[in-house]
Order: sequence, then structure tokens, then C-alpha cells
Amino acid sequence: MSIKPLADRVIVAPAAAEEKTKSGIIIPDTAKEKPQQGEVVAVGAGKVSDQGTLIEPQVKVGDKVLYGKYAGQEIPVDGEDYLIMRESDILAIL
Repeated sequence: MSIKPLADRVIVAPAAAEEKTKSGIIIPDTAKEKPQQGEVVAVGAGKVSDQGTLIEPQVKVGDKVLYGKYAGQEIPVDGEDYLIMRESDILAIL
């Protein structure tokens, strides 16, 4: 990847939106919801605490994560769309 996040930021590749429901109904593009999970593709060095020590990130490259519906900022990199967000915007590791 040609981009490296700074501080406590993380770059996530969002999962593809569902094309069909479990019962087989095809979902049109206008009704698809934004995915709320993805895979971590890059992690910053961590956050510096008030005491000056570096707090290591809890996520690592390759982790599958859940994040909030409106978390992060969409960025295009090398023709792919990614989300860049703070580590605190991540809700859970799957």
C-alpha cells in the first residue's frame, strides 16, 4: 500500500455490500446499506499519551473489524476505496 496512516489512525478496506438477502431476494443499489465491517490494511504507530509515552495500537494488519455506520473518511488509493479512521472508531475485532 502506498499510504501510511499517522498516529492512532487505521486504514480499513470495507467489506462488499450484500447483493442478496439470505432468502435470495436481490437488493437494488439504492437499497444497499454501507458495510460496517472490513479488514485492516494499514495501522499507524500509535497515540502519544499525556505523559509522553507511546500507546501501541490494539489492531494489526489483517484483523477483521466492526466500525460505526458513519465512522471514518472515504479515500481512494490506487483505484480502490478505503476508510481512514481513528482506532477509537473501531468497535470490535472479529
